[in-house]
Amino acid sequence: MTSATNLDTDLTPFPDHTQLPESDGKFVKNWQEHPQSILLTDSIQPVLKQIHPDGQYCIGQDLGIYWRLTDPPEKGAEAPDWFYVGNVPPLLDGQTRRSYVFWREHIAPLIVLEFVSGDGSEERNKTPWQGKFWIYEQVIRPPFYGIYEVKKASVEVYEFIGGQYESLAANERGHYPIHPLGVELGIWEGEYQNAQLPWLRWWDAEGNLLLTGEERAEQERQRAEQERQRAEQEHQRNERLIAQLRALGVEPEI
Repeated sequence: MTSATNLDTDLTPFPDHTQLPESDGKFVKNWQEHPQSILLTDSIQPVLKQIHPDGQYCIGQDLGIYWRLTDPPEKGAEAPDWFYVGNVPPLLDGQTRRSYVFWREHIAPLIVLEFVSGDGSEERNKTPWQGKFWIYEQVIRPPFYGIYEVKKASVEVYEFIGGQYESLAANERGHYPIHPLGVELGIWEGEYQNAQLPWLRWWDAEGNLLLTGEERAEQERQRAEQERQRAEQEHQRNERLIAQLRALGVEPEI
């Protein structure tokens, strides 16, 4: 048996993302998964664009990471609820990614996030060759693995250190630093897409919440409104001053 060393030739017989199933046919486990993924993606995009001005990165949302060949093929994939991979093209040969094929790209995601729908045993399963935790730790090996439980308003984060995952301690703000990105991950209590929940969100290294595009637009609207009110108050103050001067028989220069 020859080892795979040349991506252009040796891996040719192995399927790529266009030849592998893009879904295992299962329903999304709860309605909150998609809004949660969108919230994470929307708010971190400005950070990733600074890190990758060439646009070479991709974000997966319920996208399969193929890590071994199986029959059927989808049994050889894990589909994290959210993950980020740097230094890879967002498109392949001009096509939207159907999956992330690990044996072709060899670059592990920097961070993988799972959103718990049940009791969390699936996300913490360390059974060799089957359990999510084992597969992430022993095969795919993203430097950071997060398990988010909306019912408990909690997230636990693991960092890959010395060949295994070590539980990462929260900082004084209760956030988990993801140093390669210069951000922190934590729980935010608030309303998003008409739901008041403990959402999983990003902060910068100074503890400032990373806003979504809609939140940034609203912040700018409020800033513009405050400036309008300030200008109006200044105008009214000037009008009162002019009236006072005229009452004293002084015609102000305008």
